[in-house]
Amino acid sequence: MTHPHLRIAVVALHTSPYGIPGSGDVGGMNVLIRATAEKMADLGHHVEIVTRRYSPALPAAQRIAPNLTLRHIDAGPAQLRPKAEHELFVDAFRAGMDVLGEFDIVHSHHWLSGMAALPFAHSHGAPHVQSFHSIAAPESTSLAEGERPESPGRLDGEAWLAGHSDAVVAVSHAERATVLGRLGARPERVRVVLPGVDAELFHPRPREMHHAPFVAAAARIEPLKGLDLAIRAIAEVDEAIRPDLVIAGGPTGGYEWYLDELKQRAQRLGIAPRVRFIGPLTRAALADLLAQASAVLIPSHSETYGLVALEAAASGVPVIAAPSGGLREAVTDRTGILPAARDPQLWATALTRLLQDAAYKERLSTAAHRFALTRTWERSTQETIAVYNALLGSSCTVGLSATA
Repeated sequence: MTHPHLRIAVVALHTSPYGIPGSGDVGGMNVLIRATAEKMADLGHHVEIVTRRYSPALPAAQRIAPNLTLRHIDAGPAQLRPKAEHELFVDAFRAGMDVLGEFDIVHSHHWLSGMAALPFAHSHGAPHVQSFHSIAAPESTSLAEGERPESPGRLDGEAWLAGHSDAVVAVSHAERATVLGRLGARPERVRVVLPGVDAELFHPRPREMHHAPFVAAAARIEPLKGLDLAIRAIAEVDEAIRPDLVIAGGPTGGYEWYLDELKQRAQRLGIAPRVRFIGPLTRAALADLLAQASAVLIPSHSETYGLVALEAAASGVPVIAAPSGGLREAVTDRTGILPAARDPQLWATALTRLLQDAAYKERLSTAAHRFALTRTWERSTQETIAVYNALLGSSCTVGLSATA
């Protein structure tokens, strides 16, 4: 059964989708929420994005576009706080949601959002959809297994959400496997909806010749993103052809020390003048950066998908990425390079070939761009709406009496 005009709550407790990606806790999840919410509103659905008030100046409600409203809930101090503190704000956020009214669907992004929104949804008789975007791994495992559980309730909370949400939407087949294997979700409740890319914003463009050659990395600055490997790889490239490394993004809250560590590593390797940290960028500025880069490096220990890889592909720029998690679905050996190990010499060899073999680079660039054009936000949005309609067409909602 198809419901032509849905009332949808999109919940992002700890980070606003309208923040600048690469700043604080703003990353690919925010880009996905914003893009799909705007597309759903364009289709005539009434969408309310619900997030925590992080500044006294923010209004309770802000009309972003026809059918799209951004709502700020008072929960905790009205200031930016590290993600690790947000578990303390869940109960207040849940209570604050009661002013919102009724929804056909409540879709939570990240576990903190779900802990507040699932009880709200089920108390109002609405199905609850959960997207994790990242899944915690115990401290005893390697970073390749996932993020560290930054607050005490995360490991149990994610498993509870996987068991009691009406559906889980994963952003990659790799994430789906983790939701099933680590969190114990029922297979029939877990759907994969791959992210899209804005190919009008991210597109190939002529190289500006006044730029010295450079490669780019765009990520929040935290250990999970593995940017130390990018710096070590640049140091291994022959000095005669060595490009600059431009890193876009700011430290995740609580990881300011990692930025200092990266700068010190570049200094020790003797390449500090070749490594530039330019901070968080607007979407337009990131598109300019990627399009001018000779290559994009994504050395993350773990990624549920890797949106930057798709944005680089849409820009016609080859990616060198760690073959971790969903990056295997965002990059193939026809569109980029997936070094077999976190060995800076392997990465330097891959980068050297891109810099020296123009025909090889052109083949990857062309294939990457063609691949990206198959991944649209329109497709992602339609597939997400299909999950909602399937739930609304079913005769019951699971977990109506569940509590955390």
